[in-house]
Order: sequence, then structure tokens, then C-alpha cells
Amino acid sequence: MANSPEQQRMANAIRALAMDAVQQANSGHPGAPMGMAEMAVALWGEHLRHNPANPRWFDRDRFVLSNGHASMLLYALLHLTGYDLPLEEIKKFRQLHSKTPGHPEVDVTPGVETTTGPLGQGIANAVGMALAEKLLAAEFNRPGHSVVDHHTYVFLGDGCMMEGISHEAVALAGAWKLGKLIALYDDNGISIDGEVTPWFIDDTAQRFAACGWNVVGPVDGHDAPQVAAAIAQARAQSLQPTLIICKTHIGKGSPNRANTAKAHGEPLGADEIARTRAALGWDYPPFTIPADVYAHWDAKQRGQAAEAQWAQHFAAYRAAYPELAAEFTRRMQGELPAHFAELVQGTVAALHAKAETVATRKASQIVLEAFTAALPELLGGSADLTGSNLTNTSHTPNLRFDAHGKVVQTTLPGGRSVGGRHINYGVREFGMAAIMNGIALHGGFIPYGGTFLTFSDYSRNAVRMAALMHQRVIHVFTHDSIGLGEDGPTHQPVEHAASLRLIPRLEVWRPADTAETAVAWGAALAQDDRPTALLLSRQNLAYAPKRNLEDIRRGAYVLSEPADAGLDTAAQAVLIATGSEVQLALAAQQLLASKKIAVRVVSMPSTTVFDREPVDYKLSVLPAGIPRVAVEMGVTDGWWKYGCAAVLGLDRFGESAPAPALLQHFGFTAENLAAIVQTVLAGTDEAHGKGHDKGHGKHKAKDKNKSKNKRK
Repeated sequence: MANSPEQQRMANAIRALAMDAVQQANSGHPGAPMGMAEMAVALWGEHLRHNPANPRWFDRDRFVLSNGHASMLLYALLHLTGYDLPLEEIKKFRQLHSKTPGHPEVDVTPGVETTTGPLGQGIANAVGMALAEKLLAAEFNRPGHSVVDHHTYVFLGDGCMMEGISHEAVALAGAWKLGKLIALYDDNGISIDGEVTPWFIDDTAQRFAACGWNVVGPVDGHDAPQVAAAIAQARAQSLQPTLIICKTHIGKGSPNRANTAKAHGEPLGADEIARTRAALGWDYPPFTIPADVYAHWDAKQRGQAAEAQWAQHFAAYRAAYPELAAEFTRRMQGELPAHFAELVQGTVAALHAKAETVATRKASQIVLEAFTAALPELLGGSADLTGSNLTNTSHTPNLRFDAHGKVVQTTLPGGRSVGGRHINYGVREFGMAAIMNGIALHGGFIPYGGTFLTFSDYSRNAVRMAALMHQRVIHVFTHDSIGLGEDGPTHQPVEHAASLRLIPRLEVWRPADTAETAVAWGAALAQDDRPTALLLSRQNLAYAPKRNLEDIRRGAYVLSEPADAGLDTAAQAVLIATGSEVQLALAAQQLLASKKIAVRVVSMPSTTVFDREPVDYKLSVLPAGIPRVAVEMGVTDGWWKYGCAAVLGLDRFGESAPAPALLQHFGFTAENLAAIVQTVLAGTDEAHGKGHDKGHGKHKAKDKNKSKNKRK
């Protein structure tokens, strides 16, 4: 097979736009777009079902550019096929506020499905999208009415293959038999450091086959008909995901830069661009595309026809199954059920009345039991820690597939059959987080997944990407402090809460009891434009009586006044606490009350929410002119912004011992916290309490926060 003249000109248009835009920006990656041009012609020219006039049409195929540095490939395709991406935006590649940023960003450029750049996450996002398609099809399609029926395509390169997350995602895609996932591998053998053979010797074909993939090729990646035939072959079977290995030359067409690392990440230069134009027979000025090439690429009419046909199918579906159609529309629009606010309110009130003493991880499961019953879009999971994270409920059977790739149906009490709604991700925290991003991006589900808080380090970049992309993804991080005990410092998070709070747009909640946990879950689900991290305890926590349930949602609230401790006087100090330390603050309040020292206790389950509250509310909770002391079993640095006179925290790693011994050892006792408050009120800068003589648990007085403790 060979490219037709029209196909070759279509590919060369991509090459020209890529090298011109990178040259004008004096920044970017021309080599990959030039090398993958014919792959794009094969997919976008013959197979991809999309509508440039409506980039968010539901049943479109999804396309993910996992090797996001090749962004000019995608921008060229979007421009050429008719999306709202004019040539002026191509000329503004990598410039401030343009629609063509350095790496593709969802909701910035029309037609971009996910933000890529951190290599390997795109393929994981694509796995999540393909899984969402498969589960929605199983749930909503009916005989003669396939309203969910589309493919997920992904381009990826050597860098994605080398990143460990690709191994995690690829293995799960095979296990889930995602037959509508088709990946095209740009196998050019070049990365930033040069030819990859000294450090990348994987047998990629055997690796994917071992993971349950259908492998096609290698094929000539510069032969568009051959690549198109490989895609057709992949589409002809639906039992396995497919990898198409495309042998290509990075910088294809450049006489001196093709097959070199220099083609990867720097402009070709004016002289080399001129030579490339001559070699390609592309006799047009920069940023000039002939009318006939635009005509060959134009996908508007075909896309509008495809969407119109689907709309007809959906109208028939709505007539036959009106309730299903309404539910499908609600979920795809990301709207919560009409009764959701009442559900949250009722759940919080019931838990407040019951006042149970349970770990907040158990409180989370109690809340999920109610929420998963009412919200079928909740799709849970755990990274091999289900029994510890408690992310499963009676309404979320484990997700399983039969030998034919069909979703196994489980009969629930009452006789209703449902597909699995709880995913066993295996020990794959990073893959889980990125796959959840793909599920959220696809639409139809709200994904949540659990692991230990200390392992949030594994998944952190995917958590960050969810925040960058404004996606509603919920991370259940349990075992949130040294209170988990004997597993020791490898499993005891110290810096993790503070670290997560630094991620812009990530909502972080560390609830103290059942009611706060329910509010946190309600807030996480109601936030449709940001992810949430729920930090939950392993150990049981007593319920804290509430003066006001309504203010919990504001991130911090007055939990206890001096009058609640028997003192009819104004507060002399404010104790701020989160999570399990709220009980410590309440106990210290009682001790201080016995000494006629009046203290207000503020529970601050979410610093990120409280920080956005109006100043007048903040001052009503943390009045000016009253000393503040914070307590949290983690690093102290983040607490000084609240004007604290002292912080009882932990600026070192933990130890392996039963939790009560650790709390005593590190000074997290009511007696020590009360002594710190007394010292602050006495006006001293030093406030060493019981348990600090060894330099382990740490209290810091104001201006002492740069001191260091060494483990002895």
C-alpha cells in the first residue's frame, strides 16, 4: 500500500503547521507531529467519529494524545478538520492566553479531551474513558438501542511506554477486556537523550500480549492506508484492547533532523525548514494551507451527520425508555439527583443523633452506604486495600467481567441486578488515580478510590492533574496519622496533609467524627469542578457534640465554647484542631476549665474551604486579639498562617509502636496541650510540654518554627 497524493498532502499540512508554529514560538516539539502525520491521516481521516461543530457530543469517539509534547499534531488536526481553532491561534502557539498551550489542556482548546504532558497519564486516562464507555453501555443500552457505542483512541510514544504508570494502566485494560480501546504506538526509537536502545530494551509487543492485549504490527507508520487497515482490524474484534505498533521516523521530512534527538524538543531553524519544504514539495509560505487540503481534511459535514444520526437513535430510545433516557441525560450532564441536598442533610442529622464512636474511615463507609444507594453514578474502588479503606458498600458489588468481556451482573438484596460498582485496582495507586481522571472526563460517573494517606505520594501527580483539569474525583486516604500505630514511619503520614493542601483547587477534608465525614462527602460530591481528598482515621474517634451542624460545611466552625466546659466567661484562647486531634483539644479544654482558663475549641476539618470564606466569618471563628494554638499530628508549617502563637505538631517521622504509646511519646496528650496554652497565655516564647525533652513530638512557639529536631 502507499499514500495517495491527497493523503500525502494532508500529512504534509500537519508537518508544515507543526514546524512553522514551533519556529514562530521558538519553543516546542516538532519531531513527533512530523513523525505521526500519516498515523493521524489514517485515524482522523478515515475512522474517528467526531463533530467539530459540537466537541462535547456525547457519543463521539475519544482521542487522547498521551505524548502531549506533540501538541501541535493535535492542534493541526483540530484546525484542519474544522474545530473553532482558527489559524491565528496556531500562530499564537505557546503564547499567553492562547488556545494552543505548550501541552494540550482540556477546556482550553475545543476538541481536547484531557490534559496531557506528564507522560503515561494519557494512556491511563484513555483506559478510564474506555472503562466508562463499557460500563455505561452495559447499564443503559437496550436491544435495538445502542446509545452508548464509541471507541477510545490514544497515541503514545516511547516516553509513555517507559513511565511505570503505563504498566499499571495497560495491565488493567487487559484484565477489563476493553475491546473498544485502540492505542497507536509511535515507535520511533528516539527520546530526549538520543536513541533509546541503551536504556529501553522492552519487547513491547510481548509485554502488551502478556497483559491481554491484541497486538497488531509493526506496521509502516508512514503508510496511511496500512495504518488505517490496522485500525479496521482492531475495530473488527471487541474482546481485547488493541496496540498498533507503528514504525516511524521522528522529524519525518527534515533532511538533517529526521531520526535525531534534535528533532524532539527544539525548532528546526529557518534554513532546515526551507530544506524540509523543498524535500516535501510543500511550496507554500508559513501558515498557508491550500484550499484543496482544507477540503480533504474538513470533517464538519460528516460529523454533523454522525451526531444527527445518533440524535435520532436517542429520540427513539427516549420514546421507548423515558426514565432511562432522563437518567442518562442527568448523569452525562454531571447533575446530582434533585433530592441530593436533602439526602446529605438527612444523613448528617441522623449521624449527629446517633453520635457513634467509630473511625472516620468507618464513618465514610456508613455515609457511602446511604450515598451509593441514591447515586448510581458513584463508582468506587481501592488499591488493594478495600478492607482497610472501607470503600465498598452493599450497593457496590465488585466489578467483574466474564470470559466474553461482558460486565457480570450481581443480584442485590431485593432482587435487583446491577453491574459491578467497586473496582479492585490492585496495588496501583498512580494508575488508579489517573484512570479515575479518565472516568470523570468521560462523564456518567463520579469516581472515588482509596489507599493509605502515605501512599498519596504515589498518586500525587494524577491528583494534581485532576485539580488542573477541574475534575470531580474523590480520593479516600485512610490511616491519616501516627495514630495508625505499629506499621511505623513508612506508613505513618506526617507531611502528607500539608502537602496535599498546597495543591491549588484540591479540596482537603480531615473530619473529626461521623457528622463531619458526612458533610465532607456531601461537599466533595457537590463540587463539580474540583477534586477532593478525604483524610480519614484508622482509630476510633468519639463523637463531638455540635453547637451548629450548618457551619461544618464552611471548613471550620466553633465546636465548643467555654460555657460548654462550665465557664461562664469569654474565651482567653482558641484551640484549633482537625481530625482525631479534635478530641485532644476538647480534653485540654476541660483541663484548662478546671484551672479557670476559658478556651474556645474550633474544629477545622477543611483548611482549603475555610480559607475561601469571607473575612467576617473567619473572624467570627478566630476572633482577633485572642491567642490561637493549633494541634495536628503532622508538620507545623502550614498552621502559622492562622496567626497561631504556638503549634503542637510533628516535624519528624514517626515510630513503630501501639498508638497510645506513640501519642504519649510525641506529646499528643491533653496535659501537654493544656500546658502549651498556659505557657502561651503566660507570654513566653518557649513552651516545652511533656514529651518534648527528646526532640521528638514538637510544639513550636511563634518565631521558633525554623528550629530543627533531630531523631535520636
